Amino acid sequence: MSDSTQTYPTPKDYWLIALILAVITGAEISVTYVSALDSVVAPLLIVMAAAKFSIVVGYFMHLRYEQKLFRNLFLIGVVSAPFLFGAVLFTFGVLIGS
Repeated sequence: MSDSTQTYPTPKDYWLIALILAVITGAEISVTYVSALDSVVAPLLIVMAAAKFSIVVGYFMHLRYEQKLFRNLFLIGVVSAPFLFGAVLFTFGVLIGS
């Protein structure tokens, strides 16, 4: 797809995205007050945060409209960062902690 045929979000799209993000944020706040969900609060919050992250990255950073190479490079970083973080925590936990 050439650059001249790409359609970027309009102001109306940004307002819709803002509404969706506000609804997800409201759901995040609501989930913390429902005591019946105490056992699944953390996974729900992680899933909702990941959804908001994906929306923000896809639309506001325009990764949805970029070449696949740029998207893939970003995704490699996002996927590998938690593993690297875990490896560093494990290393310092093993060497220093216990």
